[in-house]
Amino acid sequence: MNDSKCKESGIMINKNTTDWNEVWKQQMSLQNRSQHAVDCAAIWDKKENAELFLKMFQGKGSERIENTIKDLPLTPESRVLDIGAGPGTLAIPLAKKVSHVTAVEPSPGMGSVLQDQIAENEIDNIRYVHKRWEDIDIEADLDAPYDVVIASYSLGMPDIKEAVRKMEAASSKYVYTYWFAGETSWDINFRALWPSLHGIEYHPAPKCNVLYNVLYQMGIYPNITVIPFEHAHKFSSEEEANEHFKSYFNITEQRQEAILGDYLKDHLEEDDDSIILKGSNTRVKIWWKKGCDHNEQ
Repeated sequence: MNDSKCKESGIMINKNTTDWNEVWKQQMSLQNRSQHAVDCAAIWDKKENAELFLKMFQGKGSERIENTIKDLPLTPESRVLDIGAGPGTLAIPLAKKVSHVTAVEPSPGMGSVLQDQIAENEIDNIRYVHKRWEDIDIEADLDAPYDVVIASYSLGMPDIKEAVRKMEAASSKYVYTYWFAGETSWDINFRALWPSLHGIEYHPAPKCNVLYNVLYQMGIYPNITVIPFEHAHKFSSEEEANEHFKSYFNITEQRQEAILGDYLKDHLEEDDDSIILKGSNTRVKIWWKKGCDHNEQ
């Protein structure tokens, strides 16, 4: 195994005793029920939210993108599939280095910003597919196979085993996934706010320990790199911050808006001419070469 083991992996349970894909499904189901079945992608239906997301990866935030791309096995002839491409944080710079990128993105807001970025950068080698990965038909919707398949922090899929199978089917060489270890900063915010907002406990999405065990049971023994990460949501005012996070927390009532406003007042900070909400989390890169024993990677 490359670099560090996933922090949450611990001692691996015998693969015949626990169905880890069922664990993933159950944890995703709990999260969806606790969030009133709000689709994760729905947060980004508003173009304004997608534009604010993109800003986090511009300027100082671009270093993370550069490091991610630098570590990928790319050549000018590479063909890349970007699953959950968002506003093009990876797809746009990737397109400048490879021959083709297919960007799969279900959110209308993210897709709109992605198309703006394609036009602004005058890029002609990105194909945009507006679908959820679960709904993708590899033969009908994609131009498979791809040299590198990437799912960057877009693994909020109800059946991760089936999702990985499709990634492998679309790839001729490599699959790179990126996900989370431990409690994220938004888990902390949701856990603090959700009972007051909605009267029920918040349940987080499954983390990298479950994903690793699913892959292990599939006969995939991936390389794992742990990546500490700090980030900041940046806003022009408290009002903009409140409006932005209303969709995150499924807020529909004035009572809920007041609860959110009070929470943000205690956590927002001033940064030059902006208002920011800082966050940190532990991220993991989990990747493998298709058809190879893990010792050969």
